[in-house]
Amino acid sequence: MPLRLPDRLPAIELLKKENIFVMNHSRAARQDIRPLRIVILNLMPLKITTETDLVRLLSNTPLQLEISFMRLRSHTPKNTPIEHMMSFYEDFDTMRQKKYDGMIVTGAPVEQMNFEEVSYWREVTEIFSWARTHVTSTLYICWAAQAGLYHHYGIPKQTLKEKMFGVFPQTPLQPQLPIFRGFDDVFSMPHSRHTEVRREDILSHPELTLIAESTDCGVSMVMAREGREFFITGHLEYAPNTLDAEYRRDRGKRSDVPLPAHYYQDNNPENPPLVTWRAHAHLLFANWINYYVYQETPYNIDDIK
Repeated sequence: MPLRLPDRLPAIELLKKENIFVMNHSRAARQDIRPLRIVILNLMPLKITTETDLVRLLSNTPLQLEISFMRLRSHTPKNTPIEHMMSFYEDFDTMRQKKYDGMIVTGAPVEQMNFEEVSYWREVTEIFSWARTHVTSTLYICWAAQAGLYHHYGIPKQTLKEKMFGVFPQTPLQPQLPIFRGFDDVFSMPHSRHTEVRREDILSHPELTLIAESTDCGVSMVMAREGREFFITGHLEYAPNTLDAEYRRDRGKRSDVPLPAHYYQDNNPENPPLVTWRAHAHLLFANWINYYVYQETPYNIDDIK
């Protein structure tokens, strides 16, 4: 089954070129199926790029998904046309009475700020708390993972001496979990961050389960509430050229930018990236949708609590 997306969303045409089957609202309305409702709180600056990355992964499921995009009333994006935001995003205030089968909260370019200093911190934590009673399972990514762990469980973030930048091997610590069904013993995950959450802080909290980590980059996946919350510190959703674009952007600003680790063929930025995470990215999102959303959500969506 395809995704059910808003008519005219730019990601539709971009993904059709990749031979990914998507469906707009007009066509989906003719199918007599209750689609799963997935809401995405997109805090990344390049909205259209992040939309496309996430939609690409959500397409790898036999279920019909109805995708909605949430925006903050307390923050106006600078890098996305206002026309796009008005056409495809809804304010949290207009969505708070609805319930959703799944939710994804993205990273944000504010990780070096204290949480409380972020201009939209009050609103975003209100959304985090709302999700616990209005969403079956929530996926927090990168900064959102750190923010969610801090808000819900008091886990602090720590500043790294050097940026964690590249693609690093990860080990599933509980491979029997459905989220890892079909995974290899080791999988790759891109990371791009200046901060981290510490292993000992996660292990000291009885409500949290550390489910994947790396000897190179530390904590990578944490689960809570039996899968109603996942916290992922990296970016499995990244497209092949995302780290390359970030590297070249930063090299244009300063000269001390390191190469992303384990990324370019032969460690040479003149060569194309070696993509080692794509298969597990598709598998993780498909497992999340199937085992933690579809298998757990009530048929009557209003029964979510």
